[in-house]
Amino acid sequence: MFVRTTEVRGDPTRIDDGLRAVREDVFPAVTEMDGCIGMSLLVDRESGRCVATTAWQSEDAMRATGEAVRPLRDRAEGVLGSRGSDIRHWEVAAVHRDHAAPEGACARLTWLSCDPATVDHAIDLYRMVILPQIQEWSGFCSASLMVDREAGRIVGTAAFDSREALEATRDAAAGMRGRVVSELGATVDDVEEMEIAFAHLHVPEMV
Repeated sequence: MFVRTTEVRGDPTRIDDGLRAVREDVFPAVTEMDGCIGMSLLVDRESGRCVATTAWQSEDAMRATGEAVRPLRDRAEGVLGSRGSDIRHWEVAAVHRDHAAPEGACARLTWLSCDPATVDHAIDLYRMVILPQIQEWSGFCSASLMVDREAGRIVGTAAFDSREALEATRDAAAGMRGRVVSELGATVDDVEEMEIAFAHLHVPEMV
């Protein structure tokens, strides 16, 4: 399984307009494309940062739709008042769901960079050490790990039932992050806590 992430920074006052555009325009069009198996959207209403993710059955299907999604992306950027987007492609390395994210759910995204040679070790570490701990935290909904093997980039996402449940895990997540960075010799590129505004990714369980 593979995913394409599209990150934009728009006008915070236009987030709801962007959500409407995704639900009514982007999502129906993208999910009709061959190989698409869902879409999600995470937002930060204060900064205007939005991360849209589309899931694909294969890398070929994902890359074959690159041009077809461009007009949809351009329209969404216009609605959000964004001047551009950061597009990345990822392999899905692990997915685990305890239950569907309810209304008001939030997620923590952690981006890391490491030596490409250590990506397989990072996946093993996530599956055997990190995920078993995360899923025990109160309010846990789901977690995933995506990797770019060539670039040595990794992004982990952990979703929780509410903003309160997410915030309650900050210290534990920071401690875990420090241990992972030390183990892998990695660099933390970014950490973001975001609202799960739209959740229709249908990637199967992968642990």
